[in-house]
Amino acid sequence: MAEARFRSGFVTIVGRPNVGKSTLLNRLVGRKLAIVSDKPQTTRNRITGVLTRPGSQIVFLDTPGLHKPRNRLGEYMVGVALAALEEVEVVLFVVEAPEPPGPGDRYVAERLAALKTPVILLANKADLSPGDVTRANLELYQGLGEFAAAMAVSAARDPSFELLLETIESLLPEGPRYYPEGVVTDQPEAFVVAEIVREKVLELTREEVPHSVAVVVEEMRPGGKAEDLVYARAVVYVERESQKGILVGAGGGMLREIGRRARRELEGLLGTRLYLDLWVKVERDWRDRAASLRALGYTLPKE
Repeated sequence: MAEARFRSGFVTIVGRPNVGKSTLLNRLVGRKLAIVSDKPQTTRNRITGVLTRPGSQIVFLDTPGLHKPRNRLGEYMVGVALAALEEVEVVLFVVEAPEPPGPGDRYVAERLAALKTPVILLANKADLSPGDVTRANLELYQGLGEFAAAMAVSAARDPSFELLLETIESLLPEGPRYYPEGVVTDQPEAFVVAEIVREKVLELTREEVPHSVAVVVEEMRPGGKAEDLVYARAVVYVERESQKGILVGAGGGMLREIGRRARRELEGLLGTRLYLDLWVKVERDWRDRAASLRALGYTLPKE
């Protein structure tokens, strides 16, 4: 009997905003890589997660939710998501099990229809839906296109994704390990710091403020004499002076709480003590200005 060959490839996770793509990525790789919130369009960049198994290596690409953009930042996010559909071996189309297909799901399905890449339909949040409702909705979603497989999962509660992983493996070609054993992401530490700070802003603010925030780590270095201390200076950009006032808070209280929550989580993720130096600056209407987007790290697709 011939020995099974090692399989590897790239798998893009797509869907409309807020269907649980980032939670799914974190659970699949067994570590928090993508920030999570209940606010739509939390993910702005492509996040890479690597899962190495005995017979395979699956490189997951979490992407911003596909939506009809309202500003240049939205155009950038959609561009990132669409670009991640190219040159991958499998696409995971994530929808919500408790709800039947809506306009946003159809919008995504239309963009997947032209792909020759196999697409797995994944109805997430099955823990929030009775079984008969999940089955009925999954059947409706299957009417949106041609799928290599369709299944319901709960990114929040499933103890194992073995069936999903075996299905993905069956669609991957024979290939090498793209990343060394033990590597789970290629995201730089400064990117991780910026995203966790932004996540804490999302947790603590409401209305327009979360969507108006960008975070840039301007400096990250060893923290002086202490060998286990890292210094990071991060700037939180907003579009209005009023938003800056909200983020700073009375007597600086809001900014201190953002820093406290971010530092506590980052020290666990990075495995080191962290001195987090937070600042807030105003960059007016940055979401609609190409130069500002580039300066804040959102490199626009070619126009």
